[in-house]
Amino acid sequence: MVHEPRAQVAGLLLAAGGGRRLGGRPKALLRHDGALLVERAARALRDAGCGRVHVVLGAGAQEVRERAALPGCVLVDNPGWEEGMGSSLRAGLGSLAGTDARGALVGLVDQPGIGPEAYARVLDAFTGETSLAAAAYDGGRGHPVLLGAAHWPGVAAAARGDRGAREYLRRHSAEIRLVECGDVARPYDIDTGADLARLPPGGAH
Repeated sequence: MVHEPRAQVAGLLLAAGGGRRLGGRPKALLRHDGALLVERAARALRDAGCGRVHVVLGAGAQEVRERAALPGCVLVDNPGWEEGMGSSLRAGLGSLAGTDARGALVGLVDQPGIGPEAYARVLDAFTGETSLAAAAYDGGRGHPVLLGAAHWPGVAAAARGDRGAREYLRRHSAEIRLVECGDVARPYDIDTGADLARLPPGGAH
């Protein structure tokens, strides 16, 4: 029996950020179009075709567990979330060990302009455990990023601070397949109070 390639890829949502520049409001709990950012992003990964979705939690983890509707998702606690995105990426990849996942499609909770269409495009670049791909916006690399399982040890070793997979991807730039997504997604981040203007009125409470 041949397995659907998409089902071999796990969605990995990094949702641990504490929103320091947002007054300490965990980004996962911000609202957009009637749903929490963590709910929207997890659903986008699922709708794109990921076989499973792991969500890495940190700031406000207990509140996220209590308030967010994340059916079928595996919730991964990252007690070292304050160290930066790298620690969440390591925790997420570690949570996939021992599963049948052969790839991870990594998304960020604070990019609500990226939906299932962009996730699906990058997911379609999966060809096996050596796959390495990323969304591109006008030719510039962004998220989501697809990491075949063969790359996980190297990514985890290089993921420090807020760099995430950036250093590893820089070293392996010649191997990355860029998938243009600028026509279906907007890769802005919700980092500061000014960025909240990108969410509907009243949606950040």
